[in-house]
Amino acid sequence: MLSSCPAVEYRYKTMVPFRKVSKQITTVCKDQSFLNLIENMEGIISKILSIAMLVVIIVAIADLGNFLIRELLSEPYGFFSTTLIEIFGLFLNILIALEILANIAAYLKKHSIQVELVIITSLIAVARKLIILDLAKTTGVQLMGLAIAIISLSISYWLIRHTNARQAR
Repeated sequence: MLSSCPAVEYRYKTMVPFRKVSKQITTVCKDQSFLNLIENMEGIISKILSIAMLVVIIVAIADLGNFLIRELLSEPYGFFSTTLIEIFGLFLNILIALEILANIAAYLKKHSIQVELVIITSLIAVARKLIILDLAKTTGVQLMGLAIAIISLSISYWLIRHTNARQAR
């Protein structure tokens, strides 16, 4: 009967792909399938971020090496014309990047964010800020803010370590 009416046959043939797509969308939108899709995307994004962070670390190390060579080969030879605090800042930048990479790797392994690593990374970042701080340009309010940040992060780190130690028993 379909073959007797070309318009109906054409409409039927054009609707078949839409039905297949509709069925696929319905399958993907089911809760478990959708959650699996999100989990797979998180894994892919985490891997891309890991690769990007590795590139950042390699570039930062190359920049640090270039900076050190330029400083050591400029006059006076064997001495740094910039302050050691600036050099420590460059080292700490790399250390912070390594900690961020460790956070991403931990996420890939356990599929959860490890708060302890995040707090350690934050402590390193605040310590870096404190180390390279120019006291001549810093106000008392800024110092108080840094002090509050350090105390808050330290207490948070202690609480998490204490809680993890209790759970391990």
